[in-house]
Amino acid sequence: MSTPLPATRPDAALLALRPHVEGQPPAIPTPATVADFQHQVLRPLLKLQHAVLLATVADFALDYRLPLGSPEATLRPALTELLARNARLRATLIGLVTGLFTQAELAFYRPHRSELNRRLLDLAEQRILSSLAELPAGPGA
Repeated sequence: MSTPLPATRPDAALLALRPHVEGQPPAIPTPATVADFQHQVLRPLLKLQHAVLLATVADFALDYRLPLGSPEATLRPALTELLARNARLRATLIGLVTGLFTQAELAFYRPHRSELNRRLLDLAEQRILSSLAELPAGPGA
């Protein structure tokens, strides 16, 4: 009986999925700082996952009976509160992005997890709150 080979990440395919983010510096092979990682990895992945992030937040909002169809002045504070206090939502958003890391990115992420998670959630919140009109209203809407 042969020993199964460890699963390898399709790093080239993961990198090929990422969209270009306007105004970003040219990609470097391995980001050396947390700021480089934010710009080279997190921003493109958040752009790639934009629709998924919005759908996920909308699902959580519906679970908590937030009024997705209400005016922005009502919806914005409610979503800000949900994003700040719901640990399950925060973990889900982090997972939607970190699941698309390459092996090298994952190796960089692990020792910097706390700072990168904070930055990732800040960027995700900005992206979600600036796209309130795009939030799916849920079933029956």
